Amino acid sequence: MPNFAPTVLHDYVRATCAALGSSATEQRLVADQLVAANLAGHDSHGVGMVPAYVAGALAGELLINGHPEIVQDSGALVILDGKQAFGQVNGFETMNLAIERAREHGVALVGLRNSSHIGRIGHWGEQCAAAGLASIHFVNVNGHGPLVAPYGGRSARFITNPVCLAVPGPADESGRRPLAMLDMATSTIAAGKARVAFEEGRPIPDNAMIDSDGRVTTDPSGLFDQPRSSALLAFGDHKGSGLAIMAELLGAALIGGQTMQPGNERKESRIINNMLSIVIDPAATGSTDGFIAEASAYLDYVRDSELREGFTEVLMPGEPEQRSRVRRAEQVPVDANTVHLLRQAATTAGVAGAEDLLRDGDSTPTQ
Repeated sequence: MPNFAPTVLHDYVRATCAALGSSATEQRLVADQLVAANLAGHDSHGVGMVPAYVAGALAGELLINGHPEIVQDSGALVILDGKQAFGQVNGFETMNLAIERAREHGVALVGLRNSSHIGRIGHWGEQCAAAGLASIHFVNVNGHGPLVAPYGGRSARFITNPVCLAVPGPADESGRRPLAMLDMATSTIAAGKARVAFEEGRPIPDNAMIDSDGRVTTDPSGLFDQPRSSALLAFGDHKGSGLAIMAELLGAALIGGQTMQPGNERKESRIINNMLSIVIDPAATGSTDGFIAEASAYLDYVRDSELREGFTEVLMPGEPEQRSRVRRAEQVPVDANTVHLLRQAATTAGVAGAEDLLRDGDSTPTQ
């Protein structure tokens, strides 16, 4: 598997978005988030999404150079319509507004509906944490067909409906990062991770997917058949399934977004997200420093737990991503099939010299 410098991947995304007509700011926001996902170890939400974005843009399902529009404003409660614009732009501008309102009111309840794919949700938790704010995010996914079966069922009824919770850490010379952040799909594995496994020709973990007969399978290919012959499973049986259903209700229906119910239009070329964000200013509780000190002491206590057999440490939510950023700071692995698809996407978008992008001269082999 070749490795690429993050700057090479960033330049690739910007060039492809530019060919689609994106402004310089839009190019940067899309590239920033996708490459950041790769750096954090979440390749399922990284540059491998570009082919889907190109297909959506050319099908008229992703609006280039669009911005979210406020449709309801009650001060601390704001609802925005993303108009199927790039989710990286919608998410960034929506979180900026949520941060502003949380600082003004102490808490903000902000809904973003009808956005094209908003990517890794942890990115928005990190944006809030960088501003010194805590946040909770419920997200649903609609547009194309369902991928995840409810507990007890074998027919898919929702997608991977992520949930993210982040608390800010102390400020230092590098700014702020979350003190802890939980960012997870409500399925056992994200659909993007199944896609990466499928493209790499390897099995997925056991108990993550069922076939059309409701039997557990480790072959991801059925998820990409047309029509689909497999469905992902929710994590934790009824618990993850219930949380996914609540993400549909809170992250979409409550803010005027569409759920996965069959009365809403579906197109395979479209990825639509709705997100409900609750953003909280710790200063409004009267104890910013006390909050961080107490939270830090508690996390240290949890880390100090005696270990189970087979474990060498207790990790906090967000620590795997922090370590991945260090490990991948100079080189990011991208499998050969994804590289091929990225070149194809650039060609389709109209990038001059696309066939020469992400060549061996830009990469080093994985050791």
